[in-house]
Amino acid sequence: MVRLTGRSRPRSSLRPGAAASVRRRRDADGRSRWHPAAGLRSVLSGRSVAGQVFVLHLTIVLLLVVAAVVALVLQARQNSDEEARNRSLAVAEAFANSPGIAEAVLSPDPTATLQNRAEAARERTGVDFVVVMSTEGIRYTHPRPDRIGKRFVGTTEPALAGEPVVEEIDGTIGRLVQAVVPVTDPDGTVVGLVSAGITTEHVGGAAAEQLPLVLSAAAAALALATGGAALVSRRLLRQTHGLGPHEMTRMYEHHDAVLHAVREGVVIVDGDGTLMLANDEARRLLGLPEDAEGRPVSDIGLDPGTAELLSSGRTATDEVHLVADRLLAVNQRPTDRAGGPPGSVATVRDSTELRALSGRAEASRERLNMLYDAGVSIGTSLDVTRTAEELAELAVPRFADFVTVDLFESVLAGGHPDAAGVLRRAASAGIGADAPLYPKDERIRFVASSPQGVSLATGRPVLEPRLGEAPGWHAQDVERSGQVMEYGIHSLITVPLRAGALVLGVVSLWRSRKAEPFDTEELVLAEELVARAAVSIDNARRYTREHSMAVTLQRSLLPRTLPEQSALEIAYRYLPAQAGVGGDWFDVLPLSGARVALVVGDVVGHGLHAAATMGRLRTAVHNFSALDLPPDELLALLDELVGRIDQDEAQDEQSAPVTGATCLYAVYDPVSRRCTVARAGHPPPAVVRPDGGAEFWDVPVGPPLGLGGLPFESAELELPEGSRLVLYTDGLIEDRGHDIDVGLERLREALSGAGDSPEDTCRVVLESRRPARAGDDIALLVARTRALAAGRIAQWPVPPDPAAVGEVRAAVTRKLAEWGLDELAFGTELILSELVTNALRYGGAPIRVRMLYDRNLICEVYDSSSTAPHLRYATMTDEGGRGLFLVAQLAERWGTRYLPAGKVIWAEQPVP
Repeated sequence: MVRLTGRSRPRSSLRPGAAASVRRRRDADGRSRWHPAAGLRSVLSGRSVAGQVFVLHLTIVLLLVVAAVVALVLQARQNSDEEARNRSLAVAEAFANSPGIAEAVLSPDPTATLQNRAEAARERTGVDFVVVMSTEGIRYTHPRPDRIGKRFVGTTEPALAGEPVVEEIDGTIGRLVQAVVPVTDPDGTVVGLVSAGITTEHVGGAAAEQLPLVLSAAAAALALATGGAALVSRRLLRQTHGLGPHEMTRMYEHHDAVLHAVREGVVIVDGDGTLMLANDEARRLLGLPEDAEGRPVSDIGLDPGTAELLSSGRTATDEVHLVADRLLAVNQRPTDRAGGPPGSVATVRDSTELRALSGRAEASRERLNMLYDAGVSIGTSLDVTRTAEELAELAVPRFADFVTVDLFESVLAGGHPDAAGVLRRAASAGIGADAPLYPKDERIRFVASSPQGVSLATGRPVLEPRLGEAPGWHAQDVERSGQVMEYGIHSLITVPLRAGALVLGVVSLWRSRKAEPFDTEELVLAEELVARAAVSIDNARRYTREHSMAVTLQRSLLPRTLPEQSALEIAYRYLPAQAGVGGDWFDVLPLSGARVALVVGDVVGHGLHAAATMGRLRTAVHNFSALDLPPDELLALLDELVGRIDQDEAQDEQSAPVTGATCLYAVYDPVSRRCTVARAGHPPPAVVRPDGGAEFWDVPVGPPLGLGGLPFESAELELPEGSRLVLYTDGLIEDRGHDIDVGLERLREALSGAGDSPEDTCRVVLESRRPARAGDDIALLVARTRALAAGRIAQWPVPPDPAAVGEVRAAVTRKLAEWGLDELAFGTELILSELVTNALRYGGAPIRVRMLYDRNLICEVYDSSSTAPHLRYATMTDEGGRGLFLVAQLAERWGTRYLPAGKVIWAEQPVP
């Protein structure tokens, strides 16, 4: 590797900041020197190597000085603490063992004897206090007389046991060290205690006096270290020319890249015309000998024109020279600009190779563009046929003159491909419309020897560069093959549409206009292009399958026909969203007593999960309605069910909880013409009066299903006969372009202008309210009310007397004869006899009988008891228990309906 000296270092390797911080001046000999002020700024900035060494050196010295000062201060503090402990212990022991102390402690007035002696000892020894105390810790002496007689603060137990104790405490005079020693009589009994103490600040004076000297010495050492670091850094600054580590590393990397990495020849010539450096590419292109470096350019075997250019040092831009059989483009620039060393740098590149590479690069660029366009333009919809058409349209004419896409028929329907099945031409595109290829939608079965058959069987692409020499292709259709050849199609590539292990079909790419046949590189490109399209086609197939499943599921869950009933004239509409099936649903449920329940609900979301959840809720409403519950109680049960569904599915990671569900439940009674409604987070129902006036019923709104915690409320309204009750889902009124209040007002206007019939109302509402592209499902249910004629209603009060049963039977027989239902008289008498007898025996007054003549004959017995009868099998020895069994045999349906005060037992018989 050739080393670049400081003279030939390229100025461009400096960062702009480093170049600005270093100022050069030219000496008389032409050399450059460094400006001292600029060098100092470079050192202080810390960006250069010299600056970083200076900062590092200074930091280490500063840390050492600080560590030494801290260690000295800590040592001095430790010595002060040790001195305080020794002095206080020595003073206390000396005073306790001095003559007469024990006798003075035992004297009647120890304070009078010991106070002056203790103060004298304190002043002579320099401690802060000498305290004599009793064994109970009561002071006899103290520097402050007001403390005498008070309890000593400190540890005395070891001293009472005969052992001295030394401790550090926070006393009234500050942080101090005190010692407590025992005072013993001649026989060794502890008769008192002596404590001596001294504050730590009085002991540490010597260390504080030494601190200024220590700091001065540290400052001097730091100054000397700073001066030495500055000298070293200045020397290093001159040698590195003010460069930082990053610049020096990058300069080396640039130098290495120039010599070994670039695909251009680099030649450096000094001011005397001597070759200083030539990288490997320059040696190859110019044919230089091994010992060329260090020799004059005119002596290394170059042609005269090239040698003259390199030795002249003049500026040249893309100057072409013929060297051997190569056309070389030479660019040359002098190096003495902006204070650099004299000489020149030249770059050499082979324009012949560049032209060939340019052609290949253009072809590669076009192929990459086509693959990019494939990722953008293929798969814009989830339709299998449209995705196949997008592939064909992209490849013509950029890659092939004609493209055909053949898919298995099961794939077009969203199913798995059947290897033995028939293919259908899903897409066809070409530069002309008269090519004799199979047309679109043609059913095709390829023979095993054809290129398409081989691709389908092996899952690999097939290249037929010359169709005229491919007998297997001719075997598919001899007559059509001849027509294709006559048309000019001469080359073919077939690629299987593979999605994982599945082969969905085959793509055929035909060439006619270009004379050259397809090659292996184009085969690879075709395989990549088709592979990208196969993913989109498979996604569309999966979507088609799931959409078909969801549509099938939803259609099976929604009511196909409405049940027969006489209370309401009903029309409905269901419109799926543009994105697919959703969770909107409705239902009409006949109830007992000629009543009818209307239900509309909405499960948030689309797809299989929403449709399945809708089916579960619809089934639950069917079951709950059989209990004849009020609307608010039925919604409470439904809310509890949704909560349990959420809990169950929360434990399954593959299942999603019900993210939101609303419901409206209404019950209409044609006898009283009253309608009871409750709703759970659902839009309010609309009522259209017989005169055409429309309004929204202000029904109390409860929380959506599944939240729990809040009760539901119901509202009741008497509807004139011929009124229209309109139930709907939020897809009819919600729109991103306006508020929901605007949607409600527009719906009210549409209802006001609609005709009388429910069918008319549905048509007008959808024509005026349905958006162009519905983002949500729409369910609409319109019911016009009817009233049961008064002549078809009969009711009698029943007195609490068993003899009243016969009177009821007689009244029922007369009414049936009036209605022309004599055939039902016997069965009806038996049913009412049993039901009235049970009410008299087990129920409570009042008791009433009602008979309704609707599609069926309905018999109802009301009593105030809430006890419900149940069907059972009576044994041979039982006297009763067979009445309800007879009722169940004679009636088509029977059951119990609970009221706020009592119950109704009803039975229905078909009318002949």
